Amino acid sequence: QVQLVESGGGLVQAGGSLRLSCAASGRTGGNYAMAWFRQAPGKEREFVATISANGARTSYADSVKARFAISRDNAKNTVYLQMSSLKPEDTAVYYCAANRVPFGSLPGTSRYYEYDYWGQGTQVTVSS
Repeated sequence: QVQLVESGGGLVQAGGSLRLSCAASGRTGGNYAMAWFRQAPGKEREFVATISANGARTSYADSVKARFAISRDNAKNTVYLQMSSLKPEDTAVYYCAANRVPFGSLPGTSRYYEYDYWGQGTQVTVSS
């Protein structure tokens, strides 16, 4: 089992920045692609970004491309999401997810049902 704990959410004004963290613990050995998803009230869970196990490959939703950056520090078993130029429509609960993959260079996918482990989420609220 892998446990994921997100932190770093909060209230920020439009145009501001936040950095989310996701700390992994438990059976973290092996290759895990990591991802961030988000869910706003009354909406479905939405893919935000993913990063391969070795950190070499990333992918983003069009709505956050050029504003958000995903990264990871494997020595610390932590994944980050740097969010800049935040908009009110970025308001949501942000979830970290992990997917076991056979190779370190494989990125994650945008499909939430392919992820094996999830964190409890952290609230991000962007005021206008």
